[in-house]
Amino acid sequence: MTDQLATAPDSASSEAPLDACLERHRTHSPFTDPGRHAELLRAVATDFDALHRTVDGLIDHYRATPGGVGPDQVDDIDRRWIASQLEALVARRPGPLDAPRPAACRLGGCCRDHSLLAVAILREHGVPARTRLGFAGYFAPGYRNDHVVAERWDAAAGRWRRFDPELDRARFAFPVDDLPRGDADGFRTAAEAWHAYRAGLEDLADHGVGPDTPFQGPSFVHRYVIADLAHRQRCELLLWDGWGAMASPGDELTAEQLDLTDRIADLTIAADAGDEQAERRLDDLWSGDSRVRPGRFVETHSPTGRVGRTDLRRRTTEWSGGPGAVLTVDAG
Repeated sequence: MTDQLATAPDSASSEAPLDACLERHRTHSPFTDPGRHAELLRAVATDFDALHRTVDGLIDHYRATPGGVGPDQVDDIDRRWIASQLEALVARRPGPLDAPRPAACRLGGCCRDHSLLAVAILREHGVPARTRLGFAGYFAPGYRNDHVVAERWDAAAGRWRRFDPELDRARFAFPVDDLPRGDADGFRTAAEAWHAYRAGLEDLADHGVGPDTPFQGPSFVHRYVIADLAHRQRCELLLWDGWGAMASPGDELTAEQLDLTDRIADLTIAADAGDEQAERRLDDLWSGDSRVRPGRFVETHSPTGRVGRTDLRRRTTEWSGGPGAVLTVDAG
């Protein structure tokens, strides 16, 4: 599993960066691989409304769902692998993924899980798709919440179409299936938020999990710039996993961390604008710089309050707590 997670694109390949990128995102990563439940994904249509209906009916947000999620669903938020999520869903209620199911038969999760499941469905149909990390201004006035959306390749238009599978198009004035770019009050990537900060346009005090949490500000956005690179490279870890050069939330960033984040953000923005050389340089950075690429182990600071060390090869997390520590197996 370590090789699968850490293997980077072959920067020496004769294939054009865009072609290589599309081919990479057309196939499953270890995280989106459905295992023995591939047929369930193939049975879901790939239009936006079908994706929204499916993911919205399967996953309840652990923080945003009125009344929260059930006690049996709290630990779901630490499932990284789509195969593991599907195992739990089938165990709770077998049948098509797009069929209505009661709340007790859904998963507890977050935006990462909504978007990653949508991406898994698209990849199962051979559609290039990927998750992107950033900040959304459409949930709480005056605040930009950390958020994960998805992108799918629109072959007819020759571009990535960014969409938010959590959103019901009837409830928003903007196109949720083709999110506007560059709108600070809509969705912007972590790289775009970081760029605004370094240009002196933002202090990022209103960028994070929420104003009632310590998880906001420059050090938090810095972590998301690195994590977005990982997701762009099909290493779709949890939002509370940490590795490499990532600072702890609230820490003062070092000169080395600032320079590295600047480099990743600049290349990401250029690659998103269609610069194929920047795309290749991101691939090279991912393959050659261990500060940005997770190894076998990552630190997991779960919103459940647990802190653990996750073995990505064995798909296990050993939670801290002395002799009574629990070893969780995230089967998939």
